[in-house]
This record gives sequence, structure tokens and C-alpha cells, in this order.
Amino acid sequence: MVSVGRRRPHPGLSIPPGGLGPTPPGMAGGVQVGVPFGPAALAEIERTGAKRVFVLANRSSVPLVADLVSELGGRGVLAAPLCSAISMGAGEEGLLEAANAASAANADCVVTVGGGAVQDAGKLIRLWLAGQGGAAGDGDATTDGIKAALALDPVPPLPPQICLPNSFAMAELSSVAGMTLRGGIKSGASHPSLMPTAVVFDSSLSSGLPDWVRYGTALRCIEHAVGAITHPQADDEIRDVALRGLRSIREGLEAMVCDPTSPEAAERVYVGGWCALRALNTNSCYPALGHLIGNMYSARFGVHQGSCSGILCGRVLAYHADGSREGQERIASVLSGASDGSNKKSAARLVAELVATLPGVSRDHAEVGVGVDELTEFAESRPLDRLNKLSPVPFADSADVLTMLGRSLEEL
Repeated sequence: MVSVGRRRPHPGLSIPPGGLGPTPPGMAGGVQVGVPFGPAALAEIERTGAKRVFVLANRSSVPLVADLVSELGGRGVLAAPLCSAISMGAGEEGLLEAANAASAANADCVVTVGGGAVQDAGKLIRLWLAGQGGAAGDGDATTDGIKAALALDPVPPLPPQICLPNSFAMAELSSVAGMTLRGGIKSGASHPSLMPTAVVFDSSLSSGLPDWVRYGTALRCIEHAVGAITHPQADDEIRDVALRGLRSIREGLEAMVCDPTSPEAAERVYVGGWCALRALNTNSCYPALGHLIGNMYSARFGVHQGSCSGILCGRVLAYHADGSREGQERIASVLSGASDGSNKKSAARLVAELVATLPGVSRDHAEVGVGVDELTEFAESRPLDRLNKLSPVPFADSADVLTMLGRSLEEL
């Protein structure tokens, strides 16, 4: 079920029944867009029958969900004080602290409020609760212990997760959970059971978001769409869904630049982001080349993934332009708004121009403190076999990777 609330109109945005495709198995509460998060979350908690709810929020969301937390306490179903231990990238230390707190409280439901790091952390905490950290307990949480539940046969049922996203990272719409280990190493888990139970997007939770989060996560949606469209495993149906999402994201972003507080703009981006991610997660299209490299870049250099997309997305498209020409022509048509063939710019150039309009999003390596030596080391340490499975144009060696990453914006 994907539903759009009736609180506000969506000019020009039509979502027919099933128009975004079915929600994945396990997401019994569906995706609700444009409805007040408090009543919707409480209704989902009641529907699941949860009695001990653990609330995890990023720090900026804490005051916004104070009333919801108070209501849960008044109903006697709040398992523990609100936890705000998660850092960018779901860092290991904060993740383990939150997992231990949820286990100590014997939580039977997780409510996650915030961006991708919090949503992914919620999935991993559910793994810990279902496996090592359930009612019986098994000592303090470890990253290996969290993932150990996936080795059980069968994987134990996970407690429900109700996601209240405040941005457009879209982690809440996938069954993949990332975390950053000590030393900046990206890790995580993937399993169908990690799919959250329900998602409620209420743009009021984005109040006060800094530009680098608001526009950076929206740009990440663009990367999801172009990655799905140009993926070697994509078919026409996948491309059509991703292109529809790309159009909605672009229109929402343009409106959001004019009015960052517009609920309609945020909802348009979110619905488009859902389309893009559903396309990316179909037919083994996850991850896309740019998505994977962006995640690696983020973990290695501590850069927000929105800026990773700003720096890398156009460069990745330019690298494999010859191998994904048809898809990139369709991307360019959507991004330019020229369906009559009058557009003469490449998809890579149009992405770069879009990034230039987004406040707070970096465009080049130097803006995030990554120099030539660091970029060279990064390129030399990339797994070529894995990259080549995702790239429409193979990399012969690390020099090809460096050439892609180091391409100047003027060459796009």
C-alpha cells in the first residue's frame, strides 16, 4: 500500500492504485505520505500490538517527537527514554549503545525518526533483538553479533519497525542496512526480513533541516534513479518506473529550491524517491555503480552521502556514457524538461548543473578536503571485479577509476 494523504493537494501528481508498484513483503503498514506522523505512528503501534516501544531519533528530531514520546509514556508502552546515540553513517559506537539500550528494555517494537543512518540503525537493532539481544540476552552487542541472526536457519522474526523519515535518504524503503565500523570501513546487512513494517513521511519532521541534509538527500534520490536507469540489469519496466520517479524528484527539487518549507515540494520528492528506489531494488539492480562508490567515498572520507552524490554522480555518468547511451538520453530528456528532442546537453552535464543549484551540496573533491593523493589511494583500493559487475563500461585498472573520479566538471 502506498497512500498519499488528503491533508494537502498535489498539483499534477497522480498516483493511481498500484501505480508505484506493490510494497515489498513484510511492509504490512505500507508507505503513507503527507499524513501527520503522530497519529499515524500510534495507529501502527496499536496495529502491531507492541507493548514496549523503543524510540530512536537523530538529535535534531528529538524536540519534534517529544509529544509522541510523551504519549507513548502516558499509554505505558514506552520501553526506555528516547535514544539519540546514532551518528552519521550509523557509526559503530552509537549503534552498539542503542542496541544495548533496546535489549535492556526488552523492546518489542522500534520507532525510528530521522535520516538514513537512524533508519538503518533501527533495522540492525531489530536483528540484535531477534537474535543475540532478545529477552534472554547474550551480553553486550557487537557488530558481528548483530549480523549473526542472519546466519540462523530460519532467521528469527524481527520486531516491527515504524519509520518516520525526516529527509530523502530512503533507507527506510529498503531491506539493506549500512553501518560504519571503527576505522571508516563500510559494512552492513541485507535480508528481506529487514524491510521496515511501516513508513510515514510527514514533511513537518524536516523542519529546521540544514541545507546539506535537505538537498543532499534529495540529490541522493536522483542518483538512485539514474543508477537504476543505467544499470546493466535494468529492463524497460525498471527504467520506466525510475524515469517517472526522476521526473517527480526534479520537479520537487526545483520547487524546494524556491521554497524549502513547501510540504508539496517535499512530498513530490519523496514519492519520486520511492519510485527510484523500488526500481533500483528490482531485478538485482542494487547497488548501482554510483551508489556503491558514493557509499565507499562517504565511509572513507567522512563525507555526507548527498555531497558524495554531488561530487560523483555526474562523473560516473560521464564515464559510462557510451555504454548506457539510450538510458542517458532518456535521463537528459527528463532533467532538461525537453521531451521534443531539443535538449543538447548530456545527462552528466545536466546532473552537474542541477547540483550547482542546490544549497549546501558539494560539487568537487577539494570542497570536502579530498586531495589528489587521497583520491589516488582511494581509486587504487577499489574492488575492480565488483565495480565491473555494475558498470556499463568496464574498468581496465585503477587508473580508469581515477580518471573517472578526477574528471573536471568542465568535461562533463
